[in-house]
Amino acid sequence: MDPDARLVRPITVSIYPVDRHGLIRRTAALGSGFCDNELSAAVKRGELIRLIPGVFVENGTRFAGHEGRQELHRLKSLAAATSALTVRDDVPLSHSSAASVLGVPSLKPDLSHVHFVTGSPSGGSIKTFRHLHAAAIDADEVVEVDGIAVTCLERMAADVAVCGTFAQALVVMDQARRAGADAEMIGTILERRRRRGVRTARRALLLSDPASESVGESWSRAQMIEAGLPIPRLQHEFHIRDKTYESDFDWDERLIGEFDGLTKYGRLLEPGETPEDAVVREKRREDDLRGEGAMVVRWVWAELEQRQVVEKLTPWLTKYGLMVA
Repeated sequence: MDPDARLVRPITVSIYPVDRHGLIRRTAALGSGFCDNELSAAVKRGELIRLIPGVFVENGTRFAGHEGRQELHRLKSLAAATSALTVRDDVPLSHSSAASVLGVPSLKPDLSHVHFVTGSPSGGSIKTFRHLHAAAIDADEVVEVDGIAVTCLERMAADVAVCGTFAQALVVMDQARRAGADAEMIGTILERRRRRGVRTARRALLLSDPASESVGESWSRAQMIEAGLPIPRLQHEFHIRDKTYESDFDWDERLIGEFDGLTKYGRLLEPGETPEDAVVREKRREDDLRGEGAMVVRWVWAELEQRQVVEKLTPWLTKYGLMVA
């Protein structure tokens, strides 16, 4: 499943009382005439999803797939952050929970718990739905989103990066910087860390590029880097006759790499254009690029999962003399 699509949240009319976060609170539902048995029955029927005890959300297709799971985690994070069952109001959401609320896509995030950071080196704990991380945090590393304390882009990126693989670290660094995170501030935060994963996070920061437009593109580049392939240029413009084409990746304008996310053509639709029209237009684009002497190599999400991207690129990089000795 392609995780690159940004979810558009539809406006729906609910029979349940919904708060400003889109959540259904047990207390509000009871006040509107519902009873606990009705809420439990709605959960069993799949009409409602229980996010945490006493907080629900209406089920729907918006929670399908990878991006849907991240949207569900965003709502669960908001539920946990505004529930009396969790922690103090001044304890911010962190790690993948902060990423979901900040709208930063990530690679295979940990959605098993809602993450918070204590603000001190002690007091950490893991409970049913909550992971409280014991760590100091500066005041300038916390922002407010819809009245909820959340670690800032820079702190979130550092937290996620030190806990994951190089690929996960590069993805979050790319996407956080694309969202406006300051690379120097991320570096400063990492300088204070003395735990496993810092070296990986620093390397990812050094190699990060805010020009990467999606999780799939960032993961593609991570696989190239880990395999020792030459690092490509991102989003380069090719001017062919009266047209301008932008590539996901290119090497010396001779080899072009394109990650085809499942939603890519939908995002590229022009006014009045169907997805089929977009596919035809993309084929013409590729023909124009090939006509200028460039080779175009494409891959999809499944090939990233199966680690086949490097295998597809290596013969062409070798043929064009682009491999670093």
